Amino acid sequence: MSDIIRLTAAELGEKISTGEISSVEATQAHLDRIAAVDGDVHAFLHVNEHALAAAAEVDARRAAGEQLGPIAGVPLAVKDVLVTTDMPSTSGSKILEGYMSPFDATVVARSRAAGLVPLGKTNMDEFAMGSSTEFSAYGPTRNPWDLDRIPGGSGGGSAAAVAAFEAPLALGSDTGGSIRQPAHVTGTVGIKPTYGGVSRYGAIALASSLDQVGPVTRTVLDAGLLHDVIGGHDPQDSTSLAQEWPSFAAAAREGATGQVLKGLRVGVIKELPDSGFQAGVAASFRESLAVMEAQGAEIVEISAPHFEYGVAAYYLILPAEASSNLAKFDSVRFGLRVTPDGNPTVEDVMSATRDAGFGPEVKRRIILGTYALSAGYYDAYYGSAQKVRTLIQQDFDAAFAQVDVIATPSAPTTAFRIGEKVDDPLQMYLNDLTTIPANLAGVPGISIPSGVAAEDGLPVGIQFLAPAHEDARLYRVGAALEAALVDSWGAPLLSKAPALRQAQGPKQGGTR
Repeated sequence: MSDIIRLTAAELGEKISTGEISSVEATQAHLDRIAAVDGDVHAFLHVNEHALAAAAEVDARRAAGEQLGPIAGVPLAVKDVLVTTDMPSTSGSKILEGYMSPFDATVVARSRAAGLVPLGKTNMDEFAMGSSTEFSAYGPTRNPWDLDRIPGGSGGGSAAAVAAFEAPLALGSDTGGSIRQPAHVTGTVGIKPTYGGVSRYGAIALASSLDQVGPVTRTVLDAGLLHDVIGGHDPQDSTSLAQEWPSFAAAAREGATGQVLKGLRVGVIKELPDSGFQAGVAASFRESLAVMEAQGAEIVEISAPHFEYGVAAYYLILPAEASSNLAKFDSVRFGLRVTPDGNPTVEDVMSATRDAGFGPEVKRRIILGTYALSAGYYDAYYGSAQKVRTLIQQDFDAAFAQVDVIATPSAPTTAFRIGEKVDDPLQMYLNDLTTIPANLAGVPGISIPSGVAAEDGLPVGIQFLAPAHEDARLYRVGAALEAALVDSWGAPLLSKAPALRQAQGPKQGGTR
């Protein structure tokens, strides 16, 4: 395996800036890696045919004396929920197959301006509805740790690309854990910023009050470097926060010094007992808390009595908003159009198009959401769910009056086998048990690798949550624990991750 693809984004950016390697060389190394392994992993839906030209442009800008940022020239994978002008944007759905956007999502535009090189678009559950990337219309992505297992969802493609060393950085979106849960099961770092801290302009909407774009990386510092590029106010996004943000890379570097954990108050939710989690996940969580305590942190038991209702509330709010957002896919304005035989009406064409274009999970949630918003049921379902959301926000307020951060396992289990839960929606939804509350409340969350589970050798993550606007606190805490765990975990991915474990049976996927 090329040494280039093993470098962190920070290391790679440094070598590119000093001229030790070029952006073209770095991009080519990752394109070669994609060609070598993505037929097994299926992290990418589309590889950017303009990537080398974009890398050459960055090299030319630097040669001309332009002062570029610390990760200029570094390759970047982009979740297919983010629209791009030079690659198809399908959101993992047949209804948008081949769709070319007339504009770039703000985070993509900012990445290009900063000299990042888009490698391609990554696979995802259709319209970000799923926890395993099995609901992509283009086939599942596989976990590089074990190709028979899921890479999480909905952003499994971005997480798998980073874990398989196909990209050092990736962009994802997190509506109920779609960055953090894939990070947990692939041994990567995932950040859900404060709601409004990163622009959603150009992110194909699922649930507008929950969606948030964020970074997927192999280290906390790399996440901070990418967050610095994509974050900040965007006047094109009505929900974007108009405030100044500190450097998240600087916060990560501060955390890595090892002084942050001393005196830190870490909240552990008493309503989340060990019995609800796989043994290896619970053990890794306790071990991480012990490491933090040994470094001077104070572990505080807190109460969040309404968190247990988070999944139920979320799966009423999200389908309701999805039902509204996906109404635009009507066969008239853009996307797929299926015309039945005879003299079909507009309604006939719309029905046939949606039947052919939407997958089963999308149909399930649209039906549920439309029902929850219908006359006579709005107050009983959607209205009640919003009241629970308020109670969860109040739980966070009360908790953060006592502690600096809240810690939980990032997900209840390690990566399960492909096909194991696809026919059991409830079990699939419960994978987001610990991540959903952050989206309901709009607070930031981070998942970092905390080790591997003893029973199966698969990655486990620990999640930290902080008050809204305190994203920098998560970078400090995450980087501090990341540094403290080096003795037991090793450098992220480098010491424990297999190049690729072989799948049992036929593989699906491949880059299109």
